[in-house]
Amino acid sequence: MKVDLFDFELPRELIALRPAPKRDGARFLVVKGDSRRDRNVTDLSDYLESGDVLVFNDTRVIPARMTGKRRLAKIEVTLHMNDGDGLWKAFARPAKKLKVDDVIEFAGGLSATVTRKGEAGEVSLQFGCVGDDLRAALDEAGVMPLPPYIASQRPVDVQDLTDYQTIYSKREGAVAAPTAGLHFTDSLLDNLSDKGIKSVHITLHVGAGTFLPVKVNDTRDHKMHSEWGEISTEAAKVINLAHEQGHRVIAVGTTSLRLLESAVDEVGRVQPFTDSTDIFITPGYKFRAVDMLMTNFHLPKSTLFMLVSAFAGQGHMKAAYAHAIEQDYRFYSYGDSSLLFREDLL
Repeated sequence: MKVDLFDFELPRELIALRPAPKRDGARFLVVKGDSRRDRNVTDLSDYLESGDVLVFNDTRVIPARMTGKRRLAKIEVTLHMNDGDGLWKAFARPAKKLKVDDVIEFAGGLSATVTRKGEAGEVSLQFGCVGDDLRAALDEAGVMPLPPYIASQRPVDVQDLTDYQTIYSKREGAVAAPTAGLHFTDSLLDNLSDKGIKSVHITLHVGAGTFLPVKVNDTRDHKMHSEWGEISTEAAKVINLAHEQGHRVIAVGTTSLRLLESAVDEVGRVQPFTDSTDIFITPGYKFRAVDMLMTNFHLPKSTLFMLVSAFAGQGHMKAAYAHAIEQDYRFYSYGDSSLLFREDLL
């Protein structure tokens, strides 16, 4: 498909630079085919039933953006995938100043050697320490990797250490937050549980590739970056049982959806999963695992806007986004949210 089919004009002032004062106080656009309702995130339970299952991504964001030096040249690095034993894939800027075997020096004595150069500014970095020592060094040398559309307009600060994590984040390794989950509070989770709505946690370590622009003209030519994910046997069992009993599975965020759809088999059963995925979902994709999707509002011509267009219908999503813009919804990672019904189940 032509990438231009997923373009739209977004006023710059609708890009949220801070979250709503209360996590669950954000606005919430419910999209079911041609129907659109303006609600609040606290109204989520109105659209769910006892026995439905919410699937949360419990990844935790690490301070993955660092500025260092290669001799006199300033280099900005954003880690995006852990290859183990102190080896990370990263995006470097300006990558053209780097060569294999160059050493980048960061704050606190942390250093990394370039072991590989790829396309689009990607490099592999071998750090001089591993495990807990590397994690402690990142705390000193790195900052929260806010998306470029926020970081270009204001500096990262101490408030982002809290704002850019879900309250249920547990497994460190993401370099971008699963932002639909940022809207959940303990009281909202309690409200959902009291109604008989179940929750399971899976893990997808979101990579910085999620922010890369689509630079090709046709979706068939775009290459997705891999991200590591895991679905436990127990989580898969809960999800499959819900479907067997006629209940619905709701993905909290596109990251949860992409992992579930990576792990589902031909008959619609989610299998335990521990692997990397580079799944790329565009209109025409046949969904098998997810019935509803809670997600924030995405960038024009992005892979995530393509995904929601595939899920809820391209025409429905264009109309929904036009409505959101007209009604001054706040967009992107710190913005408002939506609940989408799968088009082929209406």
